[in-house]
Amino acid sequence: MSRFFKTAADTDSSSEESDEELLSSGDDTPAKPAAVQQKTPMSQFLKTAGDSSSSSSSSDSDSDDSDSDDSDDKPAAVQKPRPSTFLVGGGGGRDDDDSSEDERKVVKSAKDKRIEEMQAIGKSIDNALRIGDWVATSNDFDKLARLVERQTNVSEPVPPYWLRALVTVENALTATKEKDPKKKVNASNSRAQNGMKQKVKKATKEHEALLKTYNEDPEKFERDYIQALAPPPVAPREVRPAQPAGAAAAGQAGETDEFTTVGRGGKGVQHTVETLFKDLAQVNENRGKKNTDRAEQVRTLEKLLTVAVTTYQRIRVLLALISARFDYNPAASHMPNDAWLAAQKELDQLVKILIHEPTYSVEEEVNFEYDELLERSPTTEEGGIVRIRGSVISFVDRLDDEFTRSLQNIDPHGTEYIERLRDEKVLYKTICLSQSYFEHAARDEALARVLMRRLEHIYYKPDAVVEALEQIPDIDETTRPSLSLQTCEKAQSLVHSICISLYKTSNSLLRTRAMLCHIYSHALHNDFYTARDMMLMSHLQENVHSADVGTQILFNRTVVQLGLCAFRCGLIKESQSTLQDIFATQRVKELLAQGLHQQRYSTLTPEQEKAERIRQMPFHMHINTELAEAVFLVASMLVEIPLLASLDTEEARRKAVSKSFRRLLDHANRQVFNGPPENTRDHIMQASKALQDGEWQRARDLIQSIAIWNLMPES
Repeated sequence: MSRFFKTAADTDSSSEESDEELLSSGDDTPAKPAAVQQKTPMSQFLKTAGDSSSSSSSSDSDSDDSDSDDSDDKPAAVQKPRPSTFLVGGGGGRDDDDSSEDERKVVKSAKDKRIEEMQAIGKSIDNALRIGDWVATSNDFDKLARLVERQTNVSEPVPPYWLRALVTVENALTATKEKDPKKKVNASNSRAQNGMKQKVKKATKEHEALLKTYNEDPEKFERDYIQALAPPPVAPREVRPAQPAGAAAAGQAGETDEFTTVGRGGKGVQHTVETLFKDLAQVNENRGKKNTDRAEQVRTLEKLLTVAVTTYQRIRVLLALISARFDYNPAASHMPNDAWLAAQKELDQLVKILIHEPTYSVEEEVNFEYDELLERSPTTEEGGIVRIRGSVISFVDRLDDEFTRSLQNIDPHGTEYIERLRDEKVLYKTICLSQSYFEHAARDEALARVLMRRLEHIYYKPDAVVEALEQIPDIDETTRPSLSLQTCEKAQSLVHSICISLYKTSNSLLRTRAMLCHIYSHALHNDFYTARDMMLMSHLQENVHSADVGTQILFNRTVVQLGLCAFRCGLIKESQSTLQDIFATQRVKELLAQGLHQQRYSTLTPEQEKAERIRQMPFHMHINTELAEAVFLVASMLVEIPLLASLDTEEARRKAVSKSFRRLLDHANRQVFNGPPENTRDHIMQASKALQDGEWQRARDLIQSIAIWNLMPES
């Protein structure tokens, strides 16, 4: 045999002999002689694999020493393959794994964890007081105060652990004060003790009524607290007999099947009068949080409104429901029409309740705290008036703003704009109802704001439109405001009465806007001298540059309407001087908020462009800029052409009354050939040249042939 194979065979045989010696040493009885089978020598290159397999088999055999004793006396049997340890029921698991599976994990809610933490902190405070450690007491007291504040924020009652801690700490402070004052105390401990006096004094003042109830009967207080935290009992589920497949598929509509709202976890949610305030607090807690289903919140509040029985319950639910509708989709350009109409009807319902129930008042500032989980009535309140935290005027402002935003984002040349504009009548009714409520409640500031909203809807409209708007069928004598078309007889008188009321308010912005609307109304009714005198006496043209952008836009609109009024009254020179400042800028649409001015060398940021678009006037409020330009150019022609004819020297002729008109006239004179006029400006320029040549009849015909005059009232 080759030396190489001999070495491999020797090593194998030696390893086998050593294994046999190990096995024989572990046997107690002598083993029977077995036939030795001659093995084929193994190659040196396969030795590694053989060693590894033998080592693995030896390790398996070593693990079962107790079984190997019996297996030597018996013939070799085929062993079953061991199942994998990673399979379920594979036999490789340990006993402790089986025991851990039996133990169920207990999942505690945030409320339970908070209660356990408060109990633990209460025990820690007791231990710290027992050893006189005021530093630890102060720290634990602060932790407990934060937990109690967090619990009251989610509309849960004050826990008895907090009141017990207050009483315990207060008694400890009193006992420490009665001890020997000459005893030396650590400086930090003394500071913590003095700080605890202030904290306990403040907390005792805040919970004075609850502490009184707790001291009378602590056990009863704890029982009431546990009962308040207990979930409402779940009604037993009715078991129905099984129906045939055909009957189930038919879907019998005549049966009164009840559907239960299912919340998270598959649990049924039932809204009742007893759980109304708790459900309302849950909705308010989730409001504004991330991943909150706003549509589900609105549906929940709608169901709570149907469940509400008392006046206080209806007011509370309506306040939350209207706010939820406004917050439904804040990223949208405007509120959907169906949601807007629903909010408008609910706001009308709220205002009517407040008008017919004067003992209930919704106020922005309520100076005292009240429990939002308890029913309130005039008999239990001081003064017999139930004051509820909320703001009706903010709802009116938001409803009006959403209506304006929808008109800004709808195509004004489509039928959708006309359909949307019809909703202005129901909005005007809501504003009038709110005015009536604020008059009954004597809210001067809110009354001034709602009067301004009403004025902004009628100041620019002709009398026929205002009369149609004032015909509100759903308003009776109890809900009708003091200022109406029935008391004022004419639309102009109604605007005058509203403006007179706004002049008495302390808000300077409202007074300024009321003055501009009043001037606009006089100019719309061709009362030029009254409108001009009011403008000059108010000195608005001197102070308007410091006003907000919306007021400046209203001022520009009033000035243009004043110039049109002077032209209709035949006051050509006054019309030209009034419109001069507006048309000298070449940015008429931007000044009137009727379009964005595209500048050549400057670009607006997205934020600036968005702000500009929000300030744009709705299409039905636009002043026709082409008509205003025609009025300005005709007035400038009638002023400028006679002036040019009266001047002798060239230097005197260079002094123009209207530089913009002179620029257009010079450009027309430089043209070699002038074709037939195509637009309003061409008509006026050719009429100006004809007037310069003395052809006044041709100039008259050119001016009268302009089609834009059909838009002039009383033309």
